[in-house]
Amino acid sequence: MLKVGDPAPDFSATTTEGRTLRLSELRGRKVVLYFFPKAFTPGCTLETRRFRDAYEDLRSLGAEVIGVSGDSHERQCAFAAAQGVTFPLVGDSDHAIAKSYDVLWPLFSLARRVTYVIDEDGRIEAVFHHELDVGRHIKDVRAHLQARAQKATPP
Repeated sequence: MLKVGDPAPDFSATTTEGRTLRLSELRGRKVVLYFFPKAFTPGCTLETRRFRDAYEDLRSLGAEVIGVSGDSHERQCAFAAAQGVTFPLVGDSDHAIAKSYDVLWPLFSLARRVTYVIDEDGRIEAVFHHELDVGRHIKDVRAHLQARAQKATPP
């Protein structure tokens, strides 16, 4: 896994919204990039719903959200539609993005459940890795972003 302070690898991918997303185009904003193993599985569905439900709150804290799994683009589109996801999901069927972020399981063709918060300059600001406690990612991300917002606000 990448560590705090590492540069976030750039990538270009087609989103479930049908547009090409280049991570570097989001410089100047925080990005919550979460990897999940497989669309339509119970844990990944729950995690994605939690990010969906918190999306506006995360945006109000200055962050964009992107979800990535090793599914095909078509499967990601179906998953996004089924879950009512309004932020971009990306299918990473060749695992290029997962490999560049060092989240691919060594023996499986699945991403580990890892969430990165990327700062405005394109560096890793926080890393959260909880394979089984899928609800903890959104709690950790929200707490991190709230703490950063409080530090940025003068007393």
